[in-house]
Amino acid sequence: MTVQRIGSGGPWEDVVGYSRVVAVGNSAWVSGCTATVDGAVVHPGDMAAQAHVAFGVLVDALTSAGFGPADVVRTRMYVTDTSRWEEVGRVHGEVFGAVRPATAMIGVASLLHPDMLVEVEADAVRPA
Repeated sequence: MTVQRIGSGGPWEDVVGYSRVVAVGNSAWVSGCTATVDGAVVHPGDMAAQAHVAFGVLVDALTSAGFGPADVVRTRMYVTDTSRWEEVGRVHGEVFGAVRPATAMIGVASLLHPDMLVEVEADAVRPA
């Protein structure tokens, strides 16, 4: 089976040594996606807006590997302020409400950049 590794060109991929998405056969794993656009964090302070961008990056990564939101079986959301969980949860519902993947929302002390408020990951499986 061929392993497909797709990068986003993000500023941390070469330093850390990871791919945005790795696909093997009917499965794909998307690395943490944030509201980073052209190397800069967008929408500082706005968790919902950052979630929209992060989930957009995630869906684009899936698409680049031949998958889509309907193939997602698990997501993870990392938030820096759990009291604002609903802002991210609602965006997750907009993207995956009909799919209903297994999920977790995890509170973290911080993310890689101090302006980042949310990071999202996904695992996907296509029907054979």
